[in-house]
This record gives sequence, structure tokens and C-alpha cells, in this order.
Amino acid sequence: MNNFPWLTTLWVLPVAGAALVLVLPASQRTLARCLTLTVALATLVLAVLLAVRFEPGGDQYQFVESHEWIPAFGAGYTLGLDGIALVLVLLTTALVPILVLAGWHDDRDVGGGKRVMHTYLALTLLVEAMVLVSFVALDILLFYIFFEAMLIPMYFLIGGFGPRGVDVAQRQQRSRAAVKFLLYNLFGGLIMLAAVIGLYVLTVRESLGPDGAGTFDLRVVVAAANSGQLGAGPAVLNALFLGFMFAFAVKAPLWPLHTWLPDAAVAATPSSAVLMMAVVDKVGTFGMLRYCVTLFPDATGTYAPLVITLAVIGIIYGAVLAIGQTDVMRLIAYTSISHFGFIILGIFAMTSQGQTGATLYMVNHGISTAALFLIAGFLVSRRGTRVIADYGGVQKVAPVLAGTFFIAGLATLSLPGLAPFVSEFLVLVGTYTRYPAAAVIASAALVLAALYVLWMYQRMMTGPVTKGSERIHDLVPREYAVVVPLIAALIFLGVYPKPVLDFIDPAVTQTLTTIGVQDPEPSIPAVTEAGPAANPGGTHK
Repeated sequence: MNNFPWLTTLWVLPVAGAALVLVLPASQRTLARCLTLTVALATLVLAVLLAVRFEPGGDQYQFVESHEWIPAFGAGYTLGLDGIALVLVLLTTALVPILVLAGWHDDRDVGGGKRVMHTYLALTLLVEAMVLVSFVALDILLFYIFFEAMLIPMYFLIGGFGPRGVDVAQRQQRSRAAVKFLLYNLFGGLIMLAAVIGLYVLTVRESLGPDGAGTFDLRVVVAAANSGQLGAGPAVLNALFLGFMFAFAVKAPLWPLHTWLPDAAVAATPSSAVLMMAVVDKVGTFGMLRYCVTLFPDATGTYAPLVITLAVIGIIYGAVLAIGQTDVMRLIAYTSISHFGFIILGIFAMTSQGQTGATLYMVNHGISTAALFLIAGFLVSRRGTRVIADYGGVQKVAPVLAGTFFIAGLATLSLPGLAPFVSEFLVLVGTYTRYPAAAVIASAALVLAALYVLWMYQRMMTGPVTKGSERIHDLVPREYAVVVPLIAALIFLGVYPKPVLDFIDPAVTQTLTTIGVQDPEPSIPAVTEAGPAANPGGTHK
């Protein structure tokens, strides 16, 4: 089994599943759902097998597959998995079956023809496949192609599926949100394409590929970049860094390139919104760590203060705007902008604690956002409105729904004992060692998060039962199957994050070692054993 194409199978499986779903008869909606769920679970099982076989202390990239693709340009079909990519693969493959279950009856709420559910499910599997390729690609051109290609199915999921019976203005708003999502990300991708071409030209000039040609092999280019073999001056490398960084900052998103996210999250179905925020957007932060930091270490150091400043602004900005929202879904979307700020802050702190915390935050944010957004979606589907003021007293008529919503909200504000606390703590500690002012300012978001979560809960779940809220019923068995794994993961990783950190730590250490960065020494010198004893009174001549 050593030569088995594990990583190819990982992404081909959901593609094959999407094709099978599309050829099913239009009347077989239940079969389409069951087939999609089966394929998603099979992909999860395969990811778990990869995790079991993965050796954290082994080679940096494992399960490597390498085949010629476009030899004239030095592009290859090259896949490999490190600890950072592995945890994101596990996150993706674990969330998709949950999202399929959460959207099991979306065809009742989504307008369209008889095959709408088939198309919706197939697009979900296609997005999963493209995200997985992005995480495991070790060829820069291959990564770029799938980085851009995932926008197409995601565009249709946002713009093509939404509440049935909405008025014309709302349908137009959904279309505008989808176009805005696509245009922002395509523009970022075009800037990145120019940077990819520029980087390739450097590899051609230095004959880094076979037979003196260029190459897109990430491992070769990273080795050359960190040994000074790219032969380019700081101005060129800075420009290439900005090209990659711009695309990732749009995808993540980083303030002020974030404005597409709230509109898209509200326009999409809850399952599609979670797929976008918890899975697709992680490709942006992953790209910063995998490509920006390793390919352009000097440029990363040059622009780190600027990126950290933007990340801190995004942290506070997202939290403040979340407080002022009257739409529960838009409120949750703005919290994600704040959380992505923490992730980017940890990446560009350039410390082992910061980057480990940022990677763990990618996982924890995916789980907590999925829990909060899906439970809110269940609530909205019952009440028929997203307006916070229309709710009240929900905990009296649906106590389990309200209780799980409360736990997910506490995870969002990073309460100790729940998963996001560990990652946020690591990010702040890692940032403080290099940028103490940024860490202190970002810490203010902890107070703001408590304000927007608890105030939202107070308005929606407590007090007398408002008119219309009495018809809200509690979770049904299918919804329990969605919510329970997410809540269990938040609690487990909050108490015992070691299994995930065991994969992340060696990969982060390898990344920092590759670019020659070490954690800063403590600013307070250690006191020797003899010092206090020899000089108990303080200074002496």
C-alpha cells in the first residue's frame, strides 16, 4: 500500500460522487442525498486513515505523488501532505458530511427545478474536492488552478440557491452578493497569476527545473528562495510577495478586503455559508503560511508589521460591527472577520506559538462557526426571519436548541474550556513576544466578543416568548446528528488539544527552520541560582 495514490483518491472520490449524483433521475432526491452523504463519509474515513498513517516526526511531506503534467513548463502533478495540511484536510472532510445532513431538506426552502437538490449536492462535493487539492498540492501552478477553480461552484452555491418565495429585491441582492464574491476573488487571483508567472521566470533564469528549465515544484522553489538562489533583488521579491498576499488576503478575508463576506454569508443557505467561511476561506490563510512565508521570507519580515496592523484593525472592526448588527446571520459573519484577523496575526507574528495557534485556530474557527451558524440556521428556518428583535424566550420553547446555541456562542467568544480559547491564547502569547502592542490591542476583542455573543443570546433566547416564537420546536434527531459532533469537538479540543497539536507543532517548526527564523529570547533574563544568594541586598560595588 506504500504506492497507493492516497491523496489522488482523496479528491477524486468526491468528484466521482458529484458525477454520480448528477446522473441520478430527478425523482431520486433521497437517493441523491444518501449517495452524497456516503461519499462524504467515505472521504472522511480516507482522511482519518491518512492521519493514522501519518508520522509527525517523519518527512516534512508524506504520501507524496509526483507525475509529469506539463513538462515543457516544469509543471507536475505533485501532491504531498504535512501536518498543517493534514489538520485542514480533516476539518474539511469532517464538516462536509455534517453540512450535507444540515441541508438535508434544503430543497424545501430553495427555489428551482426538479433537479435543484442534485445540483446543490454535486456542487458541494466539487468544492470539497477542489479545497482538498489546494491543501495537498506541491506544485504552485496546480495549487493556483484549483485555488481559482473552486470559485465557480461556490459562486453557484451562493447565487443559485436561496429561500423560496423571496421577493425580486432579495433575489437580486443574492445575485449581487454572488457576483461580488466572484469578482473580488477573481481579481485577487489575477494579481496572484502575475506573481506566479514572475516567480516562474525567476526559476527559468536560474535553471531550477530539469534540463535547465524552470519549475513550479514548491519544494525546489522554497529551497532556492531560502538559499539565495532565486537571483532577484528585494524589490522584485517584495512585489511577488504582494501578488500572492493580495489574493490570499481577499480569500481569507483580511480587512479592508472583507466586504464581500457578510453579503455572501447572508445570501447563501446556512450550509453553503459554512462551507464558504469554515472551509473555502481557510485556503487563504493556509496559502499565507504555505506560500507567502516560505517562498518570500525576507518580504514577509518586511511587510509583517503592516499585515499585523491590518489584522488587528480587522479583529476590532469585525467585533464592533458584530455588536451593531440586527441580523443574526450577518452578526455571525462579522465575527468571522474578527477571527480571521486573529489567524493572520498569529501567522505573521513569526513565532512557533503564533503559527501553531493560527493553524489550530483555523480548525477551531471552522468548528465553532459551523456550530453557531447551523444552529442559527435551524432557528431561522423555524421562525422565518433573521431579525434578532423578532425573537425572544426561545429557551422556554426549545431549551436544547437554545442551550447548544449558547455553547457555540461561548466557543465563539473563546471561553476557557472550549476549543477556540487554546488557539487564541497561543496566538496572543506568540504575538506578544514580538509585537506586544498588537497583542494588547487584539485582547480587547475578548471583551467585545463577550458583548456581542451574550447580548445576542439575551435578546433572542431569554425573556417572554415573543409572538411567532411559540411555534419554534426543539431539535429533531437529524439536527442532533449535526449539532452533537460539533459541540463534542469544541469541548474535547478545548480540554485536550494535544492530538491536533501533535500534527501541527513539527510542521510549524519545520517551516520556521526552513526560513531561518527563531523564537525571540525572553526579554527578562533568567536569575542564576548564585545571584540572589550572593547578593541578597540588591546591587553592590
